[in-house]
Amino acid sequence: MSGLIWPRSSSNCRKSDVAEDVTTIPSNQKKRTRKDLLQAASRLMKQGKKPSLEEIAEEALVSRATAYRYFPGVEALLIEASVDVAMPRAEDLFSNGLHEDPVTRLQRLDSAVHDMVLANEMPLRMMLIHSMERNVRGPGDLPARQNRRTPLIEAALAPFREEFTPTALKRLTRALAVVIGTESMVATKDVLQMPDPEARKMKQWMIRALVEAARKPPPRG
Repeated sequence: MSGLIWPRSSSNCRKSDVAEDVTTIPSNQKKRTRKDLLQAASRLMKQGKKPSLEEIAEEALVSRATAYRYFPGVEALLIEASVDVAMPRAEDLFSNGLHEDPVTRLQRLDSAVHDMVLANEMPLRMMLIHSMERNVRGPGDLPARQNRRTPLIEAALAPFREEFTPTALKRLTRALAVVIGTESMVATKDVLQMPDPEARKMKQWMIRALVEAARKPPPRG
């Protein structure tokens, strides 16, 4: 019978037949499972397919029941997978220019993500809707979003880690994650109703200001 949760100890079970008991799974493993589903969907989409949730689950080697726990349906999964495909990659952004300053690298990252957001505005807005709907239903045990921006920010800052204290670097990375991404587009476009060129300039200024603030030594006393 479909949808049954088979015990892991059964010798007849494949991984793809077993649904996760999410209450006992470490948070890092939950994030990996969610990422595996997105990557599986991306692979199938690149083959020209519009896969079902069952096909994606099979590609990711998880059960259909597990896939449904992480995503409400195939539409939400495919929307986010399309964003995964479009997201700029650190190796493309930072393959050269190791001697650049962190502001230049971060501004390049912001420009690339900004372009991606504009080119994929509708699916990104739908992704935000799915995320908010999930939070309205309750926090739950599963991650509602995939954190794509932080690894890119960390890659941009990697050659300059010694220029910041560990506390300042952590605070800077988190602050930049607020500036870079879909939510900043919603704030500048919907709330502030700023023209796109003005919004870009403001974010570039914010990035420089945040880096300069993080470089300052903490006050004594």
